[in-house]
Amino acid sequence: MKKEQDYWSQRYYEKRTGWDIGYPSTPLKTYINQLEDKTIKILIPGAGNAYEAEYLWQQGFTNVFIMDISPIPLEAFAKRNSEFPKSQLLHEDFFNHQNQYDLILEQTFFCSFVPTDENRFAYAKHMNALLKSKGKLVGVWFDVPLTGDMEKRPFGGDKELYLNYLCKYLEVVTLEKCYNSIPPRQGSELFGILRKNN
Repeated sequence: MKKEQDYWSQRYYEKRTGWDIGYPSTPLKTYINQLEDKTIKILIPGAGNAYEAEYLWQQGFTNVFIMDISPIPLEAFAKRNSEFPKSQLLHEDFFNHQNQYDLILEQTFFCSFVPTDENRFAYAKHMNALLKSKGKLVGVWFDVPLTGDMEKRPFGGDKELYLNYLCKYLEVVTLEKCYNSIPPRQGSELFGILRKNN
């Protein structure tokens, strides 16, 4: 965990956060807007500055948990949202986390860690373990070529690559080109809804 924590913390210190758009991404905001049950338990792993969590909180969702391997974005979130429960800010390694959720929101988190088969199958397996019965993983994945440069995180991928890992542990409801990406990301994102596979 320390190596990954140091890597991401350094990125925040140096403000090398090109993935950070400064507000909730349109695909996830649109999905959140149609959720009716505000009591559902939600996790956002690899949340960064967690604008989607901030939006959920403002809409009355109180059972929201934010996770990041670096403490820096969690501290920034706490400053911006002083009423948000500190116990729901999780400075943890996703792969070690134990709990269960109705909904997990993915904002290119899959693309953030070293892209080995081991890591990517572990991601899918652990997502399944963290979901309650009928729970959903909903999110946005980059639909751009995979870089081989370790300093160019986050990494990309495509639909076929993601399905190779996800289908083993999750039921795919949809994984298609994103129709409502922000303008700079038009044509380079997939939106997916996956269910816990019992």
